[in-house]
Amino acid sequence: MDAIKSKIRTIPDYPHEGIMFRDITTLLADARGFRKAVDELVQPHAGVRIDKVAGIEARGFILGGAVAHQLSVGFVPIRKQGKLPFDTAGQDYELEYGTDRVEIHVDAIEPGENVLLVDDLIATGGTMAAAVKLIRSIGGAVVGCSFVIDLPDLGGRKRLEDMGLTIQTLVSFEGE
Repeated sequence: MDAIKSKIRTIPDYPHEGIMFRDITTLLADARGFRKAVDELVQPHAGVRIDKVAGIEARGFILGGAVAHQLSVGFVPIRKQGKLPFDTAGQDYELEYGTDRVEIHVDAIEPGENVLLVDDLIATGGTMAAAVKLIRSIGGAVVGCSFVIDLPDLGGRKRLEDMGLTIQTLVSFEGE
């Protein structure tokens, strides 16, 4: 997947010293790279019953929307607390210092629908684990979680696999 990995910019010491930020905006700006990433995210799900794709704010919206389009299914946004205009269900999750919350419209997913979750990157897996719990709480079945980037040293993939989930990543970056 060097064609994808080479399009991802690394920004040292952002947002804090010691962090190597993996920036996919350069991948998204490259037409061939973006197309390749979306095609690779879609390919394992050909022939699988997926009713909706859900993406986590904000880069998950871009990727998830494109994946949903390719799979010819609807897209569902998962947002930070207070950003959705209709009745919502929410799930809290732990941050390094405190908690945060993700929300979804209560009518976004029908009970029994199969949902593919999409985001740009998996680090500790906290946000995605919260999204999985949220979708399950309103009756959806999560058929998998797809990411462009895995940061394996942070343990997110294992965390999600321990929840019984199938994880797809396109590229990995060692370290933080």
